[in-house]
Amino acid sequence: MTDKRVVFDFQIDFTNGGGIQGQDFRLDIDGDDIDDAALVDYIVRDLRLLMVGPARILNKKIIVEAHKRRQDGAGTRRAYVELSHVIEDGLVTYPGLPAARICDYLSRERSREVYAPGTEFQIAKIEMVANTGTYLDCPSHRYAHGNDLSQIAPEAFCDLDAIVIRADHRQVRAIDASWFRDREIRGRAVLVHTGWDAHWREASYAVDHPFLTEDAAHYLRECGVKLVGIDSMNIDDTSHDGPNGKERPVHSVLLGADILIVEHLCNLGALPDEGFEFSAMPPKVRGAGTFPVRAMARLR
Repeated sequence: MTDKRVVFDFQIDFTNGGGIQGQDFRLDIDGDDIDDAALVDYIVRDLRLLMVGPARILNKKIIVEAHKRRQDGAGTRRAYVELSHVIEDGLVTYPGLPAARICDYLSRERSREVYAPGTEFQIAKIEMVANTGTYLDCPSHRYAHGNDLSQIAPEAFCDLDAIVIRADHRQVRAIDASWFRDREIRGRAVLVHTGWDAHWREASYAVDHPFLTEDAAHYLRECGVKLVGIDSMNIDDTSHDGPNGKERPVHSVLLGADILIVEHLCNLGALPDEGFEFSAMPPKVRGAGTFPVRAMARLR
């Protein structure tokens, strides 16, 4: 990729008085352009400014010039990798559960009758079960006495040191403890990359999907992992589900040990095996043990 740099002036006012200006400021960029808000964020972070108020970017232009900061140097911006599916109207994540419904509660057209001329808003209405899209399970999903989403501390699902375990679904379906041995997993988020997300929104997604075995769950618990994620339909085997029972030993073992679970991840193939932090943040909901998350990796 051709090296691009942005050249610009800036003016930043402080909320407690005074300000700072810069002329002909230069910054390496990864793509062909960068918006003003991102430039302001970079200046504030790089200069460690406090009490920042209004800020303006002036005379911005993009030039071709060799980058001054390389990826292995200090001050490089971190890259994020999206690991969650899009939730849209009509989405069915788990067969048998209702589809998500996303519509207008207040449309832009109707809002014109409510607000001043030239002012309009859209307020969406969303109706869905908690098991929709990429979601996180916490203990109360499985156990009545377990902590719900409102009781889980942010450090349990944010900025976790993580590792990817590669278990291609074309080679293995039942992922046992052997896949996790001789790996540094204690205290980390363990993400299992099977490639099954390629079947997302297809009927085949729910059939004969890869899963973890009960002995894998026991091993992960004994090793003290923080969180386990998978890019599959379920972390348990659902192929023997029937009217007389649906065993979920992996959920039972992990959630019983306060180890969070994230299912229906995607794009794990874009991650390195190590060297990143994983986050999967649900809202703080009392009385719920499962909810969709915006799962992501932050590369170091």
